[in-house]
Amino acid sequence: MDIDFVITWVDMTDPKWQAEFNKYSNNPQNTSNGVSKARFRDNGFLRYWFRGVEKFAPWVRKIHFVTCCQIPNWLDISNSKINIIDHKDFIPAQYLPTYNSVVIERYIHKIPGLAEHFVYFNDDFFIIQGITPERFFKNGLPCDIATFQYNPSWSQWYVRIKNNIRIINRHFNKKEVLKCHHNKWFHSSYGKKTIWNYILKPYSKFITLRTPHNAQPYLKQTFEEVWSAAGKELSETSVNKFRALNDYTPELFRTWQICKGNFEPYNTYCDTQMFPLMIKSKQAIKAIRNQQYKLICLNDNIHIRKYEEVTQNIILAFEHILPHKSSFEV
Repeated sequence: MDIDFVITWVDMTDPKWQAEFNKYSNNPQNTSNGVSKARFRDNGFLRYWFRGVEKFAPWVRKIHFVTCCQIPNWLDISNSKINIIDHKDFIPAQYLPTYNSVVIERYIHKIPGLAEHFVYFNDDFFIIQGITPERFFKNGLPCDIATFQYNPSWSQWYVRIKNNIRIINRHFNKKEVLKCHHNKWFHSSYGKKTIWNYILKPYSKFITLRTPHNAQPYLKQTFEEVWSAAGKELSETSVNKFRALNDYTPELFRTWQICKGNFEPYNTYCDTQMFPLMIKSKQAIKAIRNQQYKLICLNDNIHIRKYEEVTQNIILAFEHILPHKSSFEV
């Protein structure tokens, strides 16, 4: 089974990118549409993503590096494992340029040469410990956790996730899904996280699922099925160059995959941790140095105090476990 990685990246310091960006956004610091300095800035961690892949996941077949006419000057694009992908290579021209990550993500199944089994990474997610293909796929299916979670409607992100759920409820009968795949929805590895599954079992409609910020495994066929069922909605919202409340997020594809039963139960929280650097930078640094998890997310924020110091200490932690250049670096 071939498994590919897909990672998206942008360099906001690029003057050409900034000029294009400013054409469509009067205020580059506008956070109402999800755009902020923290979302795009390059903190120098990317090379450690590649080092982590090479050292801890050498079995990956291909890395599809998705960018917008940008390549880090240290990246060796002649490496046979790298496939440089520009937005125009897989996103329809009428929606470009786009600064909306959910639009980019909904088209990734169109990446030329992408394997049927792939794992999608944001560029803030890192492998810091040895990991096997079975962490992402078992019996040819993605590993995932299927549990409900109540999400308050005041969160703009969860407003978008609830857009997904309307499509899910249109195409799936919740009671039938839970009956057909009962062992997957009530798996013992989930522990107490199944509580909402039991509470909501009699309820006829899906609510939002627990959505761990994770390196997410997918089947390419899942994207094709969702596009077949909801292509109108996905096409209409692809015009959103920035995040909008009527967006559909990648959780639509993940939830569809789970409702189809195309997953193997796995409590992803057991070896994965997200660190909001605004409040947990010290814990993040310790986790990297001690390799406490298989996967970590370093969540950036424009309000991080002593940002340069925090960044330098994280780089030193990465250097502690990944001191040598990878074959992806010139």
